[in-house]
Amino acid sequence: MTVILYSTHCPKCNVLEKKLKQKNISYKEVNDIGIMKEKGYLTVPVLEVDDTSMDFKTAFNYVESL
Repeated sequence: MTVILYSTHCPKCNVLEKKLKQKNISYKEVNDIGIMKEKGYLTVPVLEVDDTSMDFKTAFNYVESL
């Protein structure tokens, strides 16, 4: 499973990062706004799991279910 967290360290980003760590999910973090724009991400955080992108609410619920 490939997990990428697109983050600017905003409050929601920090909540999702904390949840990933609590669940011991290894992930790569991307903070480059240019890359986020190229992918079409207009808000953060975005969690990408095996090329599936999730907004904060969807990602939080996904990680919580693991």
